Amino acid sequence: MKRGVLVPFVIALLAVLAPTAALAKGASEAEIVGPGLDGPISLAGEGQLGGEVLMQIAEEAGFFPAVFVRSPDPMLDERPAGDLGPKYTITYVMPGPNNEVDELLQDVYPYAKPDPVTYTAPGQPFFGTEQTRGGWFVATSLLRDQLVAAGLPQNRPTTAVDDDRSPWALAAGLVLLAVALCACVFGAYVIRRRPATV
Repeated sequence: MKRGVLVPFVIALLAVLAPTAALAKGASEAEIVGPGLDGPISLAGEGQLGGEVLMQIAEEAGFFPAVFVRSPDPMLDERPAGDLGPKYTITYVMPGPNNEVDELLQDVYPYAKPDPVTYTAPGQPFFGTEQTRGGWFVATSLLRDQLVAAGLPQNRPTTAVDDDRSPWALAAGLVLLAVALCACVFGAYVIRRRPATV
């Protein structure tokens, strides 16, 4: 290829790849909310002071395979078994083409047993025409350590209402409610049947 043809070709190629490379960098910022926090935790994005923390959390939380389809695909379509514990939510701010900004949500269960778990809803729109692959992701304990370093409680909050409500706990609650209702009905019946005193 002659130099006169090569130079315009390289310029055109860079013009195509530059926006793609910029978009592939990831979130420009993020926010974490959940139980045991005094307020939202704000994380800077790539290229900003402290931005490496967000990139590490996103990597360990399976954000990239949840958003961009990868092969092999580590995402799971079914919820992992076990106690997930309290839920936290990370809101990633994604810069897109034409100065558009999208927000992608990821639920994080850092205290899940035996390993932290995340969930990204499929079909979240970004980059104009793209949608998240979504699914469940089983992380390693490194994710929990990174989130604790970012500001989450060292140990699972005891006052938090877990998002992972067991079906057995729900059934037990319904049984207790039914017993209490029966006791009230029986009590009213006994009072009604009691003979009036003269």
